[in-house]
Amino acid sequence: MELKIEAKNLDIRKSWQEKIEEERAKLIRHYANLMLHLRVTIEATPGYKEGGHEVRLVATVPNDTVVVKRWGESVRPLLVEAFDVLGEQLKEIVKKRQDHKTVKVQGAVIDDKTTSGTIRKIAPDASYGFIVTDDKLDIFFHASSLKDISMGDLAEGDEVRFAIEEGEKGLQATWVKSASA
Repeated sequence: MELKIEAKNLDIRKSWQEKIEEERAKLIRHYANLMLHLRVTIEATPGYKEGGHEVRLVATVPNDTVVVKRWGESVRPLLVEAFDVLGEQLKEIVKKRQDHKTVKVQGAVIDDKTTSGTIRKIAPDASYGFIVTDDKLDIFFHASSLKDISMGDLAEGDEVRFAIEEGEKGLQATWVKSASA
């Protein structure tokens, strides 16, 4: 993650720089693959009624930008509060992205993690097949979604584990593995 620190109307203190690096390290531990860029701006604002400083964090994540602003007298507590708020907002982004990985079908919610079912039909020459779930949902799969198994290794009646997504023509498996693996 790229980090840029800016100061307006003041000089950055070493303790502020250390606190920013410490808070950045926490974010990287939790959201290393999410944040692309982080800009921290500390500005002296003696004319604001809220206090003498503004701390602004601008985090760039795929398809979004998160901005956190805090005002007050002392910079260090403002940094802590701003980074805490940023952490919560990143947590919400991750949660929303995970929520988008659920599929609602016929009143049932199927999570993207792991679902199990049985091979109902297989067409190895055409490189596709269908899986039926315990809820009697019919799920299409293509040979390209197979993991650690090939079309030739599958037979009707085999138990499999898989993940589901809504495709252009209905439900489809994003990946399929043998239940015995």
